[in-house]
Amino acid sequence: MFQGETAITIDDKGRLAVPTAYRDVIARECGGRLVITYNPFESGSLYLYPVTVWERVRDQVNALPRTKRTSRTFQLKLVGAATFVEPDANGRIGVPATHRAAVGIEKRAVLLGMGDKFELWSEQAHHAQIRQVITDEDLSDGLLDLQL
Repeated sequence: MFQGETAITIDDKGRLAVPTAYRDVIARECGGRLVITYNPFESGSLYLYPVTVWERVRDQVNALPRTKRTSRTFQLKLVGAATFVEPDANGRIGVPATHRAAVGIEKRAVLLGMGDKFELWSEQAHHAQIRQVITDEDLSDGLLDLQL
């Protein structure tokens, strides 16, 4: 559904303009409702889910046993921090100040379409991630079979 990399500017009110290529899909597939929350795997990044995808993720995360620390961390970062957002008439969504501050998003960011969701990265964190090289030691057997 979503793919590609888009340089994004965050305005003084903490809003970003959803790329026009995605606006109709977001309106059609999830009634314009999105959920923004922390990426539990990478610092410098937020997840932006269509509400229909989010509900499935939320239910899976909430089903994890709360007696395990990793489960509680997932619940805290994903469910506890989740905020509903909707594009305004100009296709802009507000990114909560707490979320922006926690991951270091200021004026410039990068929006990545990742299939069923977006990732919103601080520009610096995205550049650092892209500069990382995957080595032979990083590859599992499943990755070795990919035809890239």
